[in-house]
Amino acid sequence: MIWGQDLVSGEMLLRLLLGALCGGAIGLERQINGRPAGFRTHLLVCVASVLLMEISANYHHLAYMDPSYVRVDPGRIAAGAITGIGFIGAGVIIKMGANVLGLTTAASLWMVSAIGFALGAGLYVPAALALLITLFSLFVLRLIEYITPGLSFKSLTIKAARGVDEEAIREVLMNHNASLFRTDYEVDNAEDTLTLLYTVSIRRKPKKSKAILRGLVEDISCLDKVSRVTLRT
Repeated sequence: MIWGQDLVSGEMLLRLLLGALCGGAIGLERQINGRPAGFRTHLLVCVASVLLMEISANYHHLAYMDPSYVRVDPGRIAAGAITGIGFIGAGVIIKMGANVLGLTTAASLWMVSAIGFALGAGLYVPAALALLITLFSLFVLRLIEYITPGLSFKSLTIKAARGVDEEAIREVLMNHNASLFRTDYEVDNAEDTLTLLYTVSIRRKPKKSKAILRGLVEDISCLDKVSRVTLRT
């Protein structure tokens, strides 16, 4: 007989299945939106958290010594596991210029792990409520965030001949309610060109943000000595 096999119950297996269901539900939303950690990653993290919590809770029974003599902190394995989840979350965070991407996905992985621990501890109602709150945040609050005005940072690259009027560029930025956040310069002596790397903050307006950005690029491209304009969103 395998050691500890008599401890396996239908409820333990149910917790693992619920972990797969909860992790898969959250991961599906991330998968649909093209995030680096999607359906499979969230499912595996949640199931692993359930299993580790089960091991933590039953470790004193799984020991080779008499359980009455074993003293084990049931939260020790779970505490180490949540630290490991932090490394996974860090792997999906990407910094692009002034913008940081992947924070929501990292937070969802952390939440999936917490839901798994709750299921492993038999806290079904708190785990279900956490699942509903998470799905509400990812689906509903995403729409609210999209239609709410906010400040966003963009990377603006301008390639021009030397002597380009930077004051004219700043004036165009002001006309489009864009504030200059950072400026980097890059000079190419072979082509006698100057590349301006601007980081600008723009007040995003629902349903008008694309038109504003397109107008900004077109107005700058019309300036004298400007040969190319690139706006990274």
